[in-house]
Amino acid sequence: MSVAASNDTYIICTLDTCPIKDAFVEYIPSLAGNATYLSIFAILWCAQMYQGIRYRTWGFLTSIAVGSLLEIAGYLGRILLHSDPFNFNYFLVYLICLTIGPTFLSAALYLCLARIIVVYGTQLSRFQPQYFNAGVHIMVAGLALQVFSLVVFMFLCLEFAWYARGARKDERFVDLRRTGAFRVFKYALAVSTIAIFIRSLYRVIELSGGFGGALANNQATFMVLEGPMVIIAVLAMTLFHPGMCFNAHWAAAGWTLRKKH
Repeated sequence: MSVAASNDTYIICTLDTCPIKDAFVEYIPSLAGNATYLSIFAILWCAQMYQGIRYRTWGFLTSIAVGSLLEIAGYLGRILLHSDPFNFNYFLVYLICLTIGPTFLSAALYLCLARIIVVYGTQLSRFQPQYFNAGVHIMVAGLALQVFSLVVFMFLCLEFAWYARGARKDERFVDLRRTGAFRVFKYALAVSTIAIFIRSLYRVIELSGGFGGALANNQATFMVLEGPMVIIAVLAMTLFHPGMCFNAHWAAAGWTLRKKH
């Protein structure tokens, strides 16, 4: 909780002693809404753990599980802020976790694109698969660079899709490319990427006005452009899990820094 000073008298701020405008967010976070988002992410986390272990998609599992856990922690922070919007620790938990969480989710998407490149043929891509993980390090630098990284990522996806049309592809994965599950997975990956991009762009605009800005204190906008966008991204990767869509080819489509396929 925060402490306010008035005429050399210090008081501990609560909802009974201070106006909501003195809180870290100028509204009382919705208990029902944030609890709903937390519950959804908890369910998706369990599903991802099961699928990741079943299909042995360890790198993807690590990234998306950590990202989902951060989302859970972030919404827990907002639930705690519901009863005490003046508590700085609760505010930090919410702010840090929900800001960093999508970085790990984006890393999971990068891993998927890297394998798609291998499936079609690395000769069709501007970069070798391993270089797409560099986006993770770039995104940690801040939300603005996070948006920039996603823009570059989407451009490279579109460029690769263009060059892959009608080009000679890797013969090892011809059967995989013909499956309906693999075709649908590519659309699910696109949906996830666009959803995280929308969320990240919103956060850049939101925080550009500072914590006291109008958008940063608009709960309705936050509840539409933050939680649901990330939920859509994780849900798409859960319903069309890469381990399921790649089937037995997930490991074969892998890569290392030391060996090119």
